Amino acid sequence: MRSGPEASEPVVLRIDSIAAGGAGVGRVDGMATFVPRTAPGDVVRVRLRRRKRFAEGSVVELLEPGPQRVAPTCVHYTADACGGCQLQHLSADAQRAAKHEVVRQALGRIGRRDVLVEPVRPSPVAWRYRNKLTVTVRGHGKGRRGGLRRLREPDAIFDLQTCHLVTQEIEQAWGEVRAALAWLPPADDLRVVLRSEGGVVSAVVKGGYQWPTRATFEQQCPSLRHIRHDGMAGPGASDDDDAVASLDAFAQVNTAMAHDMEAHVLAILREGDPKRVVDAYGGQGRIAGALAAEGRSVTLIELDPEATRVASEQCPGVDVRTARVEDALGDALPADAVLLNPPRVGLDAAVCGIVEAASPRPRRIVYVSCDPATLARDLGRMPSWRVDRVTPFDLFPQTAHIETVCVLSPEEAS
Repeated sequence: MRSGPEASEPVVLRIDSIAAGGAGVGRVDGMATFVPRTAPGDVVRVRLRRRKRFAEGSVVELLEPGPQRVAPTCVHYTADACGGCQLQHLSADAQRAAKHEVVRQALGRIGRRDVLVEPVRPSPVAWRYRNKLTVTVRGHGKGRRGGLRRLREPDAIFDLQTCHLVTQEIEQAWGEVRAALAWLPPADDLRVVLRSEGGVVSAVVKGGYQWPTRATFEQQCPSLRHIRHDGMAGPGASDDDDAVASLDAFAQVNTAMAHDMEAHVLAILREGDPKRVVDAYGGQGRIAGALAAEGRSVTLIELDPEATRVASEQCPGVDVRTARVEDALGDALPADAVLLNPPRVGLDAAVCGIVEAASPRPRRIVYVSCDPATLARDLGRMPSWRVDRVTPFDLFPQTAHIETVCVLSPEEAS
């Protein structure tokens, strides 16, 4: 639909699709316009902010809801513009369809790969799946509040009462912490990280120098089994330092779905019975340990020293190397199979160069990505590798995030 020439005046447009990041996409005078909290088929009146090549819109009025729109479950989603979720207003099927299209478009437009993307594998649960909650706390004494950041306002937080994504254990623990904010360390800006593992909730309080009211806080929060303040283990946790320290190590927040994806990756890596495997960005070694237990020679590369300490202790037989992948991958090759599981920024260009120049080549590369755009970029840097299979996993229902497992083989392989 066309609009008037004045960007300051609200305009009407129809939403056609969902972009990476979760915003709906429509067109105003031919210009792509991104509007958060909209669904395909919505007709909305929006106020525009024009950029050089696109526009951003904020909804003034929903004139006609699209067929995929549903009522959000969480009160904070609309009332407080919570930025933690982006897709609660879409049905489950519509969320997965949108994520599938984001992966397909990224691989085609950025990676120049015309490949078949498998249907998105759904999470076993759409709610109460998150085993971690990070809350910002601001203010002093009884005037403190703790919450999450608002959409498009990264410096603003709202008072978080409930979150339907976190587990019941974390929900209960947050209720206790919220009532005891006054007893946290005296500081203008704190972060509280809650994580649940096996029903046990641990906490790390980040910020402040002294904590004179710690004992009172602990009394008010009986659900917290372990507490650490800026690296100092709390009373009663001296025998559980590993449990508290593990809060700093990366772990997927959707445990059930992470296990499904891990099983998928392991099944692919086992195909062809590889004798030698490199697990790059290997974390604490769950996959490396499983492969080594089967008698395979496995090298794990990970920069985080806490993760490699755990991997060395828990994964006998794995050659664990604490290093950047771009510095250590070349020495770890040759291998029959390579697992690449980088952070959101994707692979360093040097890693792609090592893979391109490898001789002899691995028979298979499995690339696990949490950002379709960086996955596509990296595939463009590896032109001599064929994309055999692309499987997205919905680890984060209600959000725009998507994990993708991409299987590669060298072009010269038959």
